[in-house]
Amino acid sequence: MCRPTFYGVEYEINPWMDVRRQPDQRRALWQWRMLRNTLHTIGADVELVRARPSLPDMGFTANAGLLHGDIFIPSRFRYKERAGEEVHFTNWFLRRGYKIRPLPMGHHFEGEGDALFVGEKLFLGYFHRTDIRTHILVGEILGVPTFSLELMNPYFYHLDTAFMPFGPESAIYYPKAFDSYTLRILRRHIPDLIPVNAEEAHYFACNTVFVGPPGKQAKHAVLSAPAKRLGKILRNRGIETHPVETTEFIKAGGSSKCLVLRLGFMESKKRARKSPNSGMLE
Repeated sequence: MCRPTFYGVEYEINPWMDVRRQPDQRRALWQWRMLRNTLHTIGADVELVRARPSLPDMGFTANAGLLHGDIFIPSRFRYKERAGEEVHFTNWFLRRGYKIRPLPMGHHFEGEGDALFVGEKLFLGYFHRTDIRTHILVGEILGVPTFSLELMNPYFYHLDTAFMPFGPESAIYYPKAFDSYTLRILRRHIPDLIPVNAEEAHYFACNTVFVGPPGKQAKHAVLSAPAKRLGKILRNRGIETHPVETTEFIKAGGSSKCLVLRLGFMESKKRARKSPNSGMLE
């Protein structure tokens, strides 16, 4: 995670952003702290990367890149406004001993925002931010099968705004974010899909942070407070829900999962012992 020290809507690169509708800085920081504290409470190990001036979206760390094992693929942002984040995230992983595998210049890829694992299968979004041609490269680097999902709705411009796995064969999704062919891919390869309705999808219900042991159904879900229907469905499946407010981050087009990049179930604890800044609370 990254403390939203310099957060604000300073440009418009998705339909949610409006420079005339600025987030409340104090409330945004409070919401971020509540998210971080909730993750601590349910047993997640949180490490922080330091915020940098002139990079207001750096708090959305899901877009830093994609981590799989000890390999980190840094993002190559489509918009120049976020390109300055790349070096800081790359250096953070480099200093901690990860293997950095950059994509060629000109290949747009926005990390875990557009790349999510369901078991050993990697599902990647494309059209608004990530290029479909990067999907094959990412799969080759990581040695995993990839499935390309076209995002049709500009309000759901990253895959993690409309789709989120919570087990080796399970995911939540917003059907209207995808075309009919993509829906067939999802339904063919993921046996257990939970649809999210339009109202809750626009409150970023799909942008839920699921926490639990690898290879099994998640035990906890940190989700947008208005997503009450989804919360009930998850509780009926034995998943403990933890509603959080993210209204100030929705103004920039993100919510809980956008603010989190996964390091792995045990990986963060291993790295924490090596880094003096691990778990730094700012």
